[in-house]
Amino acid sequence: MPVLKDFLETRQPAIYFGAVLLGAALAFGVPGTSAWQPAIEPALALMLFLTFLQLPLSALARALRARRFITTLLGVNFIAVPSLVALLLPLLPADPVLRLGVLLVLLCPCIDYVVTFAQLGRADARLLLAATPWLLLLQMALLPLYLALLLGDAAAGLVRPGPFVQAFVWLIAVPLGLALACQRWAGMRVNATFALLPVPATALVLLLVVAAVLPQLGQAGIAALRAMPVYLVFALLAPPLGWWLAQRAQLPTPAARAVAFSAATRNSLVVLPLALAVPGALPLLPAVVVAQTLVELLAELVYVRWIPRWGRPKPP
Repeated sequence: MPVLKDFLETRQPAIYFGAVLLGAALAFGVPGTSAWQPAIEPALALMLFLTFLQLPLSALARALRARRFITTLLGVNFIAVPSLVALLLPLLPADPVLRLGVLLVLLCPCIDYVVTFAQLGRADARLLLAATPWLLLLQMALLPLYLALLLGDAAAGLVRPGPFVQAFVWLIAVPLGLALACQRWAGMRVNATFALLPVPATALVLLLVVAAVLPQLGQAGIAALRAMPVYLVFALLAPPLGWWLAQRAQLPTPAARAVAFSAATRNSLVVLPLALAVPGALPLLPAVVVAQTLVELLAELVYVRWIPRWGRPKPP
């Protein structure tokens, strides 16, 4: 089992891109894959349950005890990154649905595969994993406020509290509670088996998202391309921003790299159910969210080679 686990973890980028390509092939080659859309949220809940299961019970408190790290991480994700997004927002057309999609995805820090890419990029992935429940909880609480500030009156007609409450219950409370129960009462053999599943579960989510959303795009795909320049600029600026602020906070190099990865990696998979729940947003809003996922996965391949060089002593 350890050999299989190591294989899955080290091959994650290839597995995820394979899932995206398979999802696209199914979308174009198999009729009716758009009907798979209701399966996305249960698959997300499973993925998050398996992610939380990797987190030791003591790690939640550990993240809070690492005060300098958690303060920097939260400050970067909920002050610095929203400020960067606000500066990039004027680059978008004045279409409120398009802007809503970009804001949904860029304002929410990733809590799943960011841990994997951080580990590949020689960051403190365990400390980042310990902080994921707090990141998820705070983004669900603060996202409506940020949307109201950045969208103004348009937010009132597009954003409803119901999906946020539902996301908190089914994507945070239930998976976290089940994960803690398994850690406490399930045997080591059961938990060791579950430890093999986070990568396949994430690949399943990617496959479902691509297969279910692509057939619905139509002209929305062309409209979503207008968000691409913002996504590319964000992908270039967010990691150095996170790294610079972590350096100002005097974090150790692995922890500073974790902050850089967190600043750059967004929560597109988890916010997709929120996008699908917005009235009148189909098919543009899912297209905008999925476009960011594709840009980000390509960017992560650069980050895992680029960010590990930060903090190295310069050769004489």
